[in-house]
Amino acid sequence: MKRALFLDRDGTLIVDKVYLADPAGVELIPGAAEGLRRARSLGYMIFLFTNQSGIGRGIHSTEDTLRVNARMEEMLGLPAPVFDGTCIAPEGPGEPSLYRKPSPRFIQEMVAGHGLDPAGCWMVGDSAADVGAALSAGIRAASVRTGRVAPESIPAVAEGKVPVFADFGTFAASLA
Repeated sequence: MKRALFLDRDGTLIVDKVYLADPAGVELIPGAAEGLRRARSLGYMIFLFTNQSGIGRGIHSTEDTLRVNARMEEMLGLPAPVFDGTCIAPEGPGEPSLYRKPSPRFIQEMVAGHGLDPAGCWMVGDSAADVGAALSAGIRAASVRTGRVAPESIPAVAEGKVPVFADFGTFAASLA
């Protein structure tokens, strides 16, 4: 069965600039491109899974988010398509949510649709919502220190259930 990585965007692959709508503001986190290259070389499928509540709040548009994603992919410098699938969850907090993390729905759909082995899948992110989506979907979670949240403030991390890495590149270097 196939394995996959589900990756948060802001704070994991790019610097978290709250409600980023301008592609000129995209700043890669060091090691992101190398980590993606390594994961691909090991045969992992790669999915981008990002909450973008700025859309639901009317702060920016879906088109803005798509432009930011395109700039990120351009800066990564990897062969297209960089991601095997993308989920942009536009719901704001408090709105009915289908895909907003910690909902596991996107992960579950990709696992079923691509014949992924849950034991070979990871969600990598910087928030409790990222960890929650992974654990609810029955896959492994990893937290990175490159976001705005201290990993130790995430209950599953504090309980020792989720490993912490300096950044995504360090996580990818640990993959076998």
